Amino acid sequence: MKPFLVLSAATLLVFAPALATGFRPQEATPAPTAPAIKNPVKPTAASQEKAKKLYVVDCAMCHGSNGNGQTDLAKDMQLTLGDWTDAKTLAAKQDQELFDAIRNGKDKMPAEAEGRAKSDEVWNLILYIRGFSKGQPVAPAKPTN
Repeated sequence: MKPFLVLSAATLLVFAPALATGFRPQEATPAPTAPAIKNPVKPTAASQEKAKKLYVVDCAMCHGSNGNGQTDLAKDMQLTLGDWTDAKTLAAKQDQELFDAIRNGKDKMPAEAEGRAKSDEVWNLILYIRGFSKGQPVAPAKPTN
């Protein structure tokens, strides 16, 4: 019995400082970022019509039927959404970045799950969204003084 007590006391002395300060979880190493994937789909009239239907059902309630982001729901949710009718809004966004935001969700925006829209449908949706600014004049940059 004596050896058991000595071993228990020694174990307690060794681990007591760690128990007193608590264990810190190991910090996760960030996953390496994958290179951006260029939009792999070639739009067709049929694929863009399907993208439009997907947009109307899943996106327009917040982003607006024309993509300007000015909807009552967006205002009620206190969302500040980009105006996709302005070519500058999406100019700096890569298709992969848009795909990831649509597929995984972003902030208050829910994810577009694989069961709801296949990847090629999401890629076509991105082309459809980018089309909102086609034909719109690009506003000149504001001068900085």
